[in-house]
Amino acid sequence: MQLSLNIPALLFPAISLTMLAYNARYLAIAALIRQLHKQFEETSAQPLRQQINYLRKRLGIIKNMQASAIISFLLAAVTMFLVYVEMTVWANAIFGVSLVFLVISLILSFLEVQLSTKALGIQLKNMEK
Repeated sequence: MQLSLNIPALLFPAISLTMLAYNARYLAIAALIRQLHKQFEETSAQPLRQQINYLRKRLGIIKNMQASAIISFLLAAVTMFLVYVEMTVWANAIFGVSLVFLVISLILSFLEVQLSTKALGIQLKNMEK
């Protein structure tokens, strides 16, 4: 397959939108942590401890999601440069690595959503009591 400038350029809007979504998740978690911190100072209930553990894991996953997306974005830009200077073998290899990092980022996003759902389940169980 012949790699043209258009193919890696197609990743730019997708990765940019993905990074915006990741940033929104990060900001939502940061606000939740601040809220839970206030509640935790008032009472150190067990559901709050569980929530905090999940939030810590989620923050780590989001950090890695963002890093993978940024690496994918940078490698797509490098691919475009390599196509421009007609280094097609390197361009194909770097573009493949870029896609791998994008897939890693999406898998991490899936895992983070799963943890988020578990944390909401804890909250719902606490409300049912």
